[in-house]
Amino acid sequence: MSTCGSCKASGCSMSRRGFLAAGGAAAMAAELGLLDFAPSLCAGESEPAGKPVVRVVFVRPDKEPIVSWPGGNCDVPAQQALFTKTLQDAAKALDVQLEVRAEPLYKNEDVAAFLEQLKKTPPDGLIVCAQSLFLWQPVNDIVQKRGDIPTIVYSHVTGFTSNLQCARTTPKTYMGATHEVEWLAFALRMLRTLWRLKTTRILMVTNAGPDVTLKPWGTVLHPINRPRFEEEYKKVEESSEIRAIADLYTQHAEKVVEPTRQEIVNAAKNYVVCHRLMQAEKCQGISIACLGWTDPVCLAFSRLLDKGIVGGCEGDANPIIGELLTMSLFNRAGFIQDPSPNTVNNTLIGAHCTSPLKLEGFDNPYRAPYMLRSYHTRTGCSPQVLWPVGKEVTVLHADANSPQIWVGTGRVRSNIPQPPTGCCRTSVEIELNGVADTRDVKGFHQLFILGNLERMFKAYAQLADIKVHPIA
Repeated sequence: MSTCGSCKASGCSMSRRGFLAAGGAAAMAAELGLLDFAPSLCAGESEPAGKPVVRVVFVRPDKEPIVSWPGGNCDVPAQQALFTKTLQDAAKALDVQLEVRAEPLYKNEDVAAFLEQLKKTPPDGLIVCAQSLFLWQPVNDIVQKRGDIPTIVYSHVTGFTSNLQCARTTPKTYMGATHEVEWLAFALRMLRTLWRLKTTRILMVTNAGPDVTLKPWGTVLHPINRPRFEEEYKKVEESSEIRAIADLYTQHAEKVVEPTRQEIVNAAKNYVVCHRLMQAEKCQGISIACLGWTDPVCLAFSRLLDKGIVGGCEGDANPIIGELLTMSLFNRAGFIQDPSPNTVNNTLIGAHCTSPLKLEGFDNPYRAPYMLRSYHTRTGCSPQVLWPVGKEVTVLHADANSPQIWVGTGRVRSNIPQPPTGCCRTSVEIELNGVADTRDVKGFHQLFILGNLERMFKAYAQLADIKVHPIA
């Protein structure tokens, strides 16, 4: 049984099962599901037009020799069918248009024709399944001549060390050599992520101006004036639906400390305003220059993050890119935080006033315990989310203006008690791996993400032609 970890601030030592069972797991799941309702209140964010196109090709002979890899003990056509079904299932879940060439490639003239077709109608991504030890030259030819198409080579134990040098230094190419067939779903997710970043618009509630495209990533920032938010807020009435959202967050909190009932209701209103503005402006995420607000958007952003929608603090583009990467690659959100090194423990404390609850993923039933607290202004409502002590964590900093990321890993050591400590409401202490002095940690507003995701971030970076640096 996994535990949420203990918290000095509240004495929490409840397991995931215990947290869900407090009042009945089924009842809680049903009640929290109500937060996805209210079509009259939340029209939903605007989705990008279209869907990514990914082409799949298999390189193997028409009839595999008995003495070879995968060898006579392998049904190669059945293997191709398994790869195809795995990709088709993933494509359906990810809303990807998959174009599979069922006829295997092995003749030079067929490879040339395939490359010509790629030039005429380039897809958003390409997956080359290498299925034979003695047919790596066609794979090399496709990798070298396919143009600028992001490409993944999948080798299911069909290559020796010399073969797998293919694409090692080729831009926008990743070699996925593994016996784990389910990895193909992540391969498709990586290609979809490239498309997703290029087709996403983020609403920036700051000062109106022209749209800004973050060139290394393709993401568009769409600025509007702050009074637009305030005007929309005045239109939201305190309906039974609004009160239901406030009730659910109140009832399932470990404790309500400072906020009044009205402040919690106002936080629910902010959630509705975020949705309405995104819909009106055709955006798929939102960021607000929110420091000093009397009724902050912290609870609203926590809920958006739990639904896979970017809620980015303080109008900062760097964590927006980090959230988009994390959400698209891993189906979970990160915690945007202000870093404060603890030099006595050589740990890193990350603190901010909003954090997702669904730390293990949008589709996972686990929700972290939380308390309802006040904001910096000593007004409003912010969730103090209690992270699971002992669990592995990835730290990510992305540069919105250049193709670079900084990545590190560690474990949750503690949740910082308030009082006596004064800082942002969710405050998590991390023991970082291999960092001699946490004052060397790079960046600001980095993301804490539950799980050790470093290798997968590096895999995506290889595919996307992004430089990866250690976090310190």
